[in-house]
Order: sequence, then structure tokens, then C-alpha cells
Amino acid sequence: MDNDKFIQLCKEKVADYTNTTMNLSSVNPPVHISASDVYVVWLNRTLQNNKALLSTTIEDGKYYEVTYNGDKNEMYFDVYVHVYNEAIELGD
Repeated sequence: MDNDKFIQLCKEKVADYTNTTMNLSSVNPPVHISASDVYVVWLNRTLQNNKALLSTTIEDGKYYEVTYNGDKNEMYFDVYVHVYNEAIELGD
């Protein structure tokens, strides 16, 4: 699968997931995003496999990992929530 097709599939999956889960959680007003509201943070292609980390314009602390296994023609979709962040000042 080429990168452009992979990225488009990833963005559509993230938008679908976000629209479904956010509306199920009774967010008012209901959320509706499109693939154009999803952006790629990181992308890698190795041989026939692809992996992308994505996020959305919604400030919910979630990010998404999508992996394409070219050997099995399967995609794996994971959702993560940002839990903790700390700035660590490094000395000289």
C-alpha cells in the first residue's frame, strides 16, 4: 500500500472512531470531524509495512497509532490518552 492511500485510510479511521466515541459519550454539542481534521504526527514505512501516529484538532489528549501489516493485509488501530507531561530542565 502506498503512503498516500495509507494516510487517507488512517485519517478516515480516526475521524470515524472520534465521531462515534465522542457522540456516544453524550458530548454536547455532538462532535463531527472529517479526515481533514486529522493530522499525521509521525509516519514510517519499512518494506511492505506502514505505521503512523495521528491526532485530531479536538483537545481531548488522545492520539492514535495505526499499523499496516503488508504480509497479512491487515491494519491495527490503537488509541492512547496523554496521561502525564513534565518538563525536565537539563544542565549544561
